[in-house]
Amino acid sequence: MQEEIRLTQFSKGGGCGCKIAPSVLQQMLATGDKGSFPDLLVGNESSDDAAVYLLNEDTAVVSTTDFFMPIVDNPFDFGRIAAANSISDVYAMGGRPLMAIAVLGWPVAQLPPTVAQQVLEGGRAICREAGIPLAGGHTIDSLEPIFGLAVTGTVSPQNLKKNNGAQEGDFLFLTKPLGVGVMATAVKRGLLKEEHYRILLKQLTTLNSVGEALGKIDGVHAMTDVTGFGLLGHLTEMAGGSGVSAEVNYAGIKKVEGFDDYLQLKTIPGATARNWSSYGNGVAFEEDLNETELVNLLADPQTNGGLLIAVAENAVDEVKAVLAKNNLQEHLTPIGRCVKKGEKTIFVKASA
Repeated sequence: MQEEIRLTQFSKGGGCGCKIAPSVLQQMLATGDKGSFPDLLVGNESSDDAAVYLLNEDTAVVSTTDFFMPIVDNPFDFGRIAAANSISDVYAMGGRPLMAIAVLGWPVAQLPPTVAQQVLEGGRAICREAGIPLAGGHTIDSLEPIFGLAVTGTVSPQNLKKNNGAQEGDFLFLTKPLGVGVMATAVKRGLLKEEHYRILLKQLTTLNSVGEALGKIDGVHAMTDVTGFGLLGHLTEMAGGSGVSAEVNYAGIKKVEGFDDYLQLKTIPGATARNWSSYGNGVAFEEDLNETELVNLLADPQTNGGLLIAVAENAVDEVKAVLAKNNLQEHLTPIGRCVKKGEKTIFVKASA
């Protein structure tokens, strides 16, 4: 009998936890020459989720790519997760995906091509769910398995949502619970129970398609998806880029079911500490909060995490209606609010 293949054992990291630390990435992207492309609506300058290029007054192209090493052992599930995570970047801009092409690196001397085929089938399944074709791609022989997509979409310029448009007084919403980094590390260590795997898989493969509808709401001032830098990292980018600070209500943050069980087992991804070291000096919190507990949840690297949305007060009811219509009733309570820029970018309160 062939020994069961565990994909996570072929990679040093998994999911968006593979991301380079925010502080290191900033050094890589530092440049004094942004070029002269007036129709490039979104490039590197805003640390946004995708590039956006204006075609005409009615249409802009959204272009993004995202790929990583296995976050779960099942190849079909890995393909689904990687595809959902890639497509999310288009939704985070308020856009609609049109098509995708695959990015596949495969250690052909270690893993049979039939396993890669299952990964691609998983990616194709999520593309079908999003209503787009997986239209081609590129493959290389690599030391570790890698999979993801390059996704092309469109957005009306007036519906484009960047991550740096938040305003003082905006309410902050988050459309998924946190904690998948801890859960995924439990997968890699062979500790995750089957019932928790099903919960984790559902979150990791759920499309953030509500982003397209949210993009049509004028009162949505900023939007991004929470991925490898954790909630605090992506909120730091949003608030810092918008010239405001943010207050977060820790008691209102939802956790993936089972998170606390695995936190006790110390299945904490290495990216959590890397994240915190990159932006922790911009975060303050109430004295009665436990810093270790706070960091392990709020800096936990997410894969295909929820949308983080900054919403004007007069648009809150409209946003709640859209979330409820998209079966996101559990996320109708804001997790915080944007405030006047202060000494720290983020202040975490114990409760509202």
